[in-house]
Amino acid sequence: MRTSRWWAATGLALIVTLTGCSDGGSSDESTSAQGAGAPAMAPADKPGLAAAEKQAKDGKAQAPDLSVDQRSIVYTGSITVRVEDVNATAARVTGIVTGAGGFVGGDQRTSNGDKGSAEATLTLRVPAAKFAAVVDQLAGLGTEEQRGISTEDVTEQSVDLDARIATQTARVDSGRKLLAQAKDLNDLVMLEREVATREADLASLQAKKRHLADLTALSTITAVLLDPQQAAPEQPEDAAPGFLSGLRNGWHGLLTSLNVVVTVLGWLLPWLVLAGVPLAAWWVRRRRLKSAGNQGG
Repeated sequence: MRTSRWWAATGLALIVTLTGCSDGGSSDESTSAQGAGAPAMAPADKPGLAAAEKQAKDGKAQAPDLSVDQRSIVYTGSITVRVEDVNATAARVTGIVTGAGGFVGGDQRTSNGDKGSAEATLTLRVPAAKFAAVVDQLAGLGTEEQRGISTEDVTEQSVDLDARIATQTARVDSGRKLLAQAKDLNDLVMLEREVATREADLASLQAKKRHLADLTALSTITAVLLDPQQAAPEQPEDAAPGFLSGLRNGWHGLLTSLNVVVTVLGWLLPWLVLAGVPLAAWWVRRRRLKSAGNQGG
């Protein structure tokens, strides 16, 4: 009986020991699994790195550029339209320009007696974004006879003016600081003159910048409205190249040169006459003296 209890107690102790070892192993395996799994969790940080890289790229993209949208363009256009009623159409043109956010900068008209105006030349200022649309609207007011559009890229001038204005502003500020610290009268007078010069230069640069900004913000369109009987303005034609064109240009050049020579001679003739009278008298006297000397010999 005691032997049976001893074996039972020994078996129970063995089971408890094995169970503890199994738990410790599981715990160690779990700990080691966690330790081994830690590096595997590192990729979870990749979205953060990707976001940082994207933010860095976005930071570079925000740097100043000279893309098409960032360029400063000056648009200038002209259009000639033949209409039935010049005055009525001019009023419609004013409405189109005003509706586009612009204004009429000039209005010149030629009278046609009792029939009204035979011709009207309107200088229009419209926002650059509405330039093409306004030109198309003007063309639809009658029969279009002539259209011309030109553009000028002034981006470099604008950037250069910005840099010069910033530099000149800094020079004005430094001059004012030195002027505030001046104690000697001579230094005060010299600094006042220098600050005034710098301020004048800064004002000039700012005026150029405002003018350039006005040209880029508001485009200029010259609209010519013609009465049905009014002759169209003559457009300069380039001479066709060739022998006849060269001969004609050479003849015109010769006539121009002859006109210049005749003009110069006409200007010199009074002076030549004035100088020639004493010279002629001296020459006659010299001849007489020489003749008298020969006779005496």
